[in-house]
Amino acid sequence: MSDLSQAIHGFETEYAKTRKKARRLQVASTLLFAGAVLFSAYVGGFFGFTDVTLPSGERVSMPKLWAGLPRLGEYLEKTIPTLRLTSLGPDLTEWFWRWETWLRLLGETILIAYAATVLGVAGGFLLSFLAARNLSPGRWLSILVRRYLEIIRTVPELVWALIFVFCFGVGPLAGMLAIGVHATGSLGKLYSEANENIDMRPLDGIKASGGNWFQQMRYGAVPQVIPNVISYTLLRFEINVRSSSIIGYVGAGGLGQEIRTAMSLQEYTDLSALFVIILVSVIIIDFLSEKLRHRIIGLSEHWT
Repeated sequence: MSDLSQAIHGFETEYAKTRKKARRLQVASTLLFAGAVLFSAYVGGFFGFTDVTLPSGERVSMPKLWAGLPRLGEYLEKTIPTLRLTSLGPDLTEWFWRWETWLRLLGETILIAYAATVLGVAGGFLLSFLAARNLSPGRWLSILVRRYLEIIRTVPELVWALIFVFCFGVGPLAGMLAIGVHATGSLGKLYSEANENIDMRPLDGIKASGGNWFQQMRYGAVPQVIPNVISYTLLRFEINVRSSSIIGYVGAGGLGQEIRTAMSLQEYTDLSALFVIILVSVIIIDFLSEKLRHRIIGLSEHWT
């Protein structure tokens, strides 16, 4: 009985030490995280001050955040159009006065995103098998492909757009290539991580029956990752629609050129109209993508 009591006492002592060590580690991690957040905020000017002119003409110094919030409200107020129930039709017509041009550019934006998604899926899907540590034919090949995917997704889409505008001129081609290259890097990473979580037993069975590497990927790996590939692809298409509406700002096609023009000419109601068009488009695409993904994944469960 005394031995049992000693064992229980020893266990409680060790457990108390472990809990105490875990609490110290938790406190240290919390303090480190809080310090990193405060330092980042300080470097970003979150605690900075600026001089503001009051309505009375007096100049005072106040925090930038506090001084800027009213200006944000003023800017948003300028983008709100005048809509009256008695003249709602004419007011909407005045708000969307360039709707024909905007719809044409919206179609161009969606086509840019679609072509870029196809390019990104093709490149990312093929490279994902070489990047996956459990599927790549060689360790160094996996390392090289991973570094390549990191490089092309690290460069922002706007930078890629500027490069391709310089190479191919102003137009949708530059935008499609810019988004497609970036999507290849992003999707390649997501696909490779899905590949690393598959069950290797089907591949071992194909290999044992004499199948080569390509047959192992085709019949052993692809059926397992199809649901994830579809989900990531549809999500990336939605992201690409938003991206293609921005890169036109640097001349790469789409609605971005209209956004740039509206901001340059301070046509605030045009900005809100363009935002509404993009928002409605993304909502519709998200709804259709969700329905399509659920339908295809339901079918893919029978394939696997």
